[in-house]
Amino acid sequence: MAAEVVMPKLGMAMKEGTVSTWNKKVGDSVSKGDMIASINSEKIEMDIEAPQDGVILDILVQEDVGVPPGTIICYVGKPNEQLTEQNSSANELQAPKNEVAAAISLEEPPANAAPSKKRKETVLISPIARKIAESENLNVETIKGTGPKGRITKADVEKVLAERASEASPQTVERDNPAINKETLPVAGIRKVIASRMHNSLLNSAQLTINMKADVTDLLSFQREIKDVIQQRHKLKISLTDFIARAVVLSLQEHKQMNSAYIDNEIQLYNHVHLGMAVALENGLVVPVMQHAEKMSLVELAAEIKTRAADARQGQLSTDRMQGSTFTITNLGAYGVEYFTPVLNPPETGILGVGATEDVPMYKGDELQKRNLLPLSLTFDHRVLDGAPAANFLGTIKQYLEQPILLLL
Repeated sequence: MAAEVVMPKLGMAMKEGTVSTWNKKVGDSVSKGDMIASINSEKIEMDIEAPQDGVILDILVQEDVGVPPGTIICYVGKPNEQLTEQNSSANELQAPKNEVAAAISLEEPPANAAPSKKRKETVLISPIARKIAESENLNVETIKGTGPKGRITKADVEKVLAERASEASPQTVERDNPAINKETLPVAGIRKVIASRMHNSLLNSAQLTINMKADVTDLLSFQREIKDVIQQRHKLKISLTDFIARAVVLSLQEHKQMNSAYIDNEIQLYNHVHLGMAVALENGLVVPVMQHAEKMSLVELAAEIKTRAADARQGQLSTDRMQGSTFTITNLGAYGVEYFTPVLNPPETGILGVGATEDVPMYKGDELQKRNLLPLSLTFDHRVLDGAPAANFLGTIKQYLEQPILLLL
């Protein structure tokens, strides 16, 4: 019997999932566990496995089309197995209009029929293909579909447009469509969420960024001294980012106004520190949360950061591990960036941007030395606190980083 492959629910808050890539096509043989497609939700991307041995009988959701969790995206069954009427109508019962492959009913009288008689023809076309066809005034009846059951896909419509453009003279193409060679990428999944949240963040807060440099020469020396001991006892490597995270947690406990949120015209101060650490992925950005970081030692915090970052890169980070942060750290030092302006992760009051360390000549007393300076950029919500207390908070972080022994106390 044919097996249904459905869009999974990747967390309680998930409302829509998108098939980013089909690794198999209709008729391809699959074994149980084979990766047949990649899907993404607002924050997570993962691969979908074949539920049983067989072939791909039908694909119901095309690439870049968003559907609710639970929607059937394809069927896997025996070769030449026929899908029942109940199978073929399953998505019609659970998916809203304009999702999956919507049917357009075109009614017009036949040439040799009386005016009162009409024939009804159904054209199967994916939502994105229909949108493009309508915007370009294409008659969908004249387009040959190459999708399942003759469904018209986005590629079919683009092929017709390309053929139409090639028939026009170069001068006509340039005059009528100067952007004919442009590439359009859909804004979906993680990118869609990031775009919305960052735009809303700037619209709904009063953001200001201040900068400061910390001399981390002694910290880097301290890191080298304890490297072997930490490795032997805990099988762990302590990075500069781990020291920075520890400094931020300690500083937030001293400056509680920075560990807060502006919600409904009230400033909510938190006694706990749920530390967010931004992790760059191939297709976006996620922020794993180290919950109750104030209760962790340096080693415990470092281990938690590495575990959550690995989960994020493997697409295994649960939704509850991406919510509830009270302050965020984002690090662009690996890309050679010095200072930048990080955007608040709402409803947080502050976010710390970390740049690349640089070697500079500095006087320590009368002696000229080579020192390592770390650029720090603090963006904060001016509705919650002013520049002076924000500077004091950043100064406390600087103090911890310049006196690394304090990070162990």
